[in-house]
Amino acid sequence: MRAVRALRLVESTSVLLFFLQALRVIFSVLFGIIYDQVFEGPLSAWLGISVLLLLAALVAPAALPRNPSARVVAVLAAIAALARVSLCVNDAGVRYWGSLVLLLAAGLYLAGHQGRHGRFTFVSLVAALAADQVLRALGQTYDLSLRPAWLPIQVVWTAGLIAVGWRIAREKDEGPARGGLSLPGGVAFGGLLFLEVSLLSLPNAAARWGETPYAWAAPLLLAATLVAGWDAGRVARQFTGHAVSLRAVLAVVLITCLLVGYFVPGPISLLALAVAQMAALLSLRMLLSGGNRASGRAHGLGLVVFLLLNFLNAFAFTYPYTLPAMRGMGWTVYLAAAALTALGRPAAEEPRPVGRNARRVPALVLAAAALILTAGAAWPIAADPLPRTGSVRLATYNMHYGYDDAWHLTLEEQGRLIEDNRVDVIALQEVDTGRLTSYGVDDAVYLARRLRMNVAYLPAIEHLTGIAVLYRGPAVEEESLLLPSRQEQTGIVRVDLEIDGTSLSAHGIWMGLSNEDTLRQIRAALDFIGDRTPASFGGDFNAEFDEAVPQEVLRAGFIDPFAALGIDPVPLTDPALDPEKRIDFVWLRGLEPRRAWVPDSLASDHRMVVVEVGLEP
Repeated sequence: MRAVRALRLVESTSVLLFFLQALRVIFSVLFGIIYDQVFEGPLSAWLGISVLLLLAALVAPAALPRNPSARVVAVLAAIAALARVSLCVNDAGVRYWGSLVLLLAAGLYLAGHQGRHGRFTFVSLVAALAADQVLRALGQTYDLSLRPAWLPIQVVWTAGLIAVGWRIAREKDEGPARGGLSLPGGVAFGGLLFLEVSLLSLPNAAARWGETPYAWAAPLLLAATLVAGWDAGRVARQFTGHAVSLRAVLAVVLITCLLVGYFVPGPISLLALAVAQMAALLSLRMLLSGGNRASGRAHGLGLVVFLLLNFLNAFAFTYPYTLPAMRGMGWTVYLAAAALTALGRPAAEEPRPVGRNARRVPALVLAAAALILTAGAAWPIAADPLPRTGSVRLATYNMHYGYDDAWHLTLEEQGRLIEDNRVDVIALQEVDTGRLTSYGVDDAVYLARRLRMNVAYLPAIEHLTGIAVLYRGPAVEEESLLLPSRQEQTGIVRVDLEIDGTSLSAHGIWMGLSNEDTLRQIRAALDFIGDRTPASFGGDFNAEFDEAVPQEVLRAGFIDPFAALGIDPVPLTDPALDPEKRIDFVWLRGLEPRRAWVPDSLASDHRMVVVEVGLEP
C-alpha cells in the first residue's frame, strides 16, 4: 500500500505540473491568435472558435461522474502525459492542440483525483508548483521542459507515467469518493489558481512588482511555497473549528500583501508577496482537504473563473484597444482573485495527513535540493567587460515579446543573433518580464544572463512589459522616464557607461503608434537626453526617416550612421520578412560611425540594427 501511495503521488504531481505548464502555453498561443486577427487581420471565425474550445476544455470537469473509477483516473493521467509531449514542439499550432487536450484530460484528472484522494491533491499541487519554479529557474525563467531539447526526456517521463498508472489501476478500487469541492470552493480555487499561475509562483514577476533582484525572489518564493506546503495541514487542523474566521483573515492577508507588493517597491514588496504565497497555499489546503461533495462541477466552475480573471488581467495590458478604464488598474484583478478565496469553505472532514515521520527525511532532502538548485541557477552572473579596442557595437531590437512573426518563442535565436553580431550595448523594445501571454518568461533576465550582460529595465505597463538596455561592463546607475502617452504607455531609459576612458550615454526608447502624440513624446525624450555627448539613441521610433519624429532627432544634433557612411540603399527593418519600411534607428551624437548593418534574421517581427562606432579617450 505504501508503494502505491508513493506512485500515486508521483503520478498526481506530474499531471498537475503538466496542467500548470499547459495553462501558460495555451494563453501564450492564444495571445498570438488574438494579436494576429485583431491587429494584422482579417478577422475570422477561428478567433472565437479557439477561445470557445478552451472554455469547453476548462469546463469539462463539470461533466465528470461523482465517483470515477481508479481506471478512469489512470486513463486521464495517461492522456495528459501523452499530450504533454507536444509542448516540447516549438510550433503554435501543435502547442495549441496539445495543450487543449492536456487541459481537458488533466482538468478531469484533477477533479477525479481530488474527489477520490483529497489528502493527496494539496501535497501534489505544492510539489508541482515547486517543480515548476525549479524548472523555470534552471532555464533562466524560460521553463527548461518546454524546449525542443527536452523532448527525449519528456518521452521517457510520459512512458514512465503510463507504467505507473497501469500499476495503480491494478489495485483494488478504494470505494466511494472522500474529497471534493463545494461550488463556492470552486470559485475560490479559480481565484487561487490565477494568483499562483500569474504571480505568486513566478519569482521573476514578483521581482518586477517589487523592483528587486530576481536572484532574491527565486529562492524566497520557492522557500515560501515549500514551508507553507509543509505546515499548511497542521495550521488548517488547528483552526478547523474557526474556519469562517480563518478564511476572512487569509483573504485580508492576501489583499493587504498584494497591495503592498504592487505599490511599495523594494524588499518589503518581495516579503509581502512571500507572505501572500503562504496565505494562498494555506487557503488551498483548507479547500482541498476532503469532504464528499460534487467536485466535478466545482472544478469546472473554478477553471472558468480562472479564465475570466486572466482575460480581465489581459485588458490591463491592452487597455488602449479594449477597456481604457483598465489603464493602471491591473492590481484590482489580483484583489478580486484574493477576495474570492474567502468564498471557499473547508471540507467537513479533515483527512489524516499524507506525511509520516518515516517519509519526512526524503521530503526534506528533496526540498533542500530544490532550494540549492534554484538559488544556484538564479545566482548573479558577472557581465563580460566592455571592449578596449577603441570601438563599441551599439544596436536596437524590437524583440516582439520574444516571438517571431509566426509566434514561435525565439528567445534563444534572438540571443544568438545579438551574440553573433558581438553587440556591446543594445536597446530592446516590447520586453515582457512575467506575463502569462509570453510563457511567464522574463525576456530581460533571460537575455542578460544568456549574453552575460547587465540590464536596465523600465516597466511601462503593469510592471511586466516595457523596454530595456542591455550592456556589457560593470553595473551602473540607470535613469528612466515614462513619456506622455495617450495610448499605450511608453518610455525612455538611459545608462551612462565608461568605455576605455570615454563616457557614453546610451538611451533606449519605444515610441507610440501613429495615433499617438508622438511629437510630444519625442520632445520629452530629447529633453530627458539633454546635451549629453557622446550619446547613442536607439529604439523603435514607429516613424520613417523623412517623418516628423526622426527629423526632431536630427535637429537635436544626432546623426544617422547609415547616411554618414553613405550606405545606399539603406536597409529596411520592418517587417522582418520582406521589410517594407525603416522605423528602427540607432542615432549618434559625438560618435564616429565605422560600420552599420541590419542582419538578415527572422527571429523577431522586426530586424535588428547594429552600428559600430569609434571612441576617442
